[in-house]
Amino acid sequence: MILWTLAGGNSFGKNALVIQADFGGAVMQGVAYGVSKDLDIFHVRPLINLYDIDQAARSFEYTAPYWPEGTVFVSVVDPGVGTKRKSVVLKTKTGHYFVSPDNGTLSNVAKLMGIEGVREIDESVNRRKGTERSHTFHGRDVYSYTGARLAAGVIDFEGVGPLLEPEVVKLESPKPYIKENSAFGVIYTAQGRLGNTASRIDMATFDKLGVKEGEIVEVTIRHKSKIAWQEDVPFVRTFGGVPLGEPLLFINSSYFLSMAINQGNFAATHDIRHGPDWVMEIKKKN
Repeated sequence: MILWTLAGGNSFGKNALVIQADFGGAVMQGVAYGVSKDLDIFHVRPLINLYDIDQAARSFEYTAPYWPEGTVFVSVVDPGVGTKRKSVVLKTKTGHYFVSPDNGTLSNVAKLMGIEGVREIDESVNRRKGTERSHTFHGRDVYSYTGARLAAGVIDFEGVGPLLEPEVVKLESPKPYIKENSAFGVIYTAQGRLGNTASRIDMATFDKLGVKEGEIVEVTIRHKSKIAWQEDVPFVRTFGGVPLGEPLLFINSSYFLSMAINQGNFAATHDIRHGPDWVMEIKKKN
């Protein structure tokens, strides 16, 4: 994940504005820069998959903890744009702000960082003038505009709009589990240039199997009831723990069990995708 800066003041400052979206273009950054030329504006790359709210939630979970208090995040992954879903700003107990449709995007950071407050965006104040009849690009007309006003200090949190109940829409996420000598977890990502395939099997769940570094385990990936890939692989610390071009099981930087190929693309090589119908099983061999 790369953060491209589009405007500069004091980089990584307390008023940084970080924008993620499922489509390209510099329109939203331009809107934000029009609010204040002193803003530090960053765009998350690569783009979120189209309409993938779960990925947007995970991107926030992965990115936000490394940014300082006061950072304002904007997310535009909004397949329900223009419908009755609310446009909100979440303030976390860590002092970060998240501008987004309340469609599940805020699930993970709300749990991880805690909810200090949630406000609905008052579009009579926090909307670009002349866009009142536009209903399909809230990222441009509402979210980037509101986020920039918040980051630049044009408004404070109270200036966003009316206070709501301290809750957000939560996505259902199947939990990992142990059955006999195997750990099971949904695959939550299988994409990008590296093609590393990550499951929701966390370290605490995996540790229950008692697998030690260097041991061989059987990994099975299923799509629905069909086996998409199965092989014995070593559990190692990092990519260099296996020869070039060989598969490996490792703990990724978000502390979940993942499959990779040393200097290869696991997902592309084996046509692996992600979602609730894709499950990874790690079996401890006797």
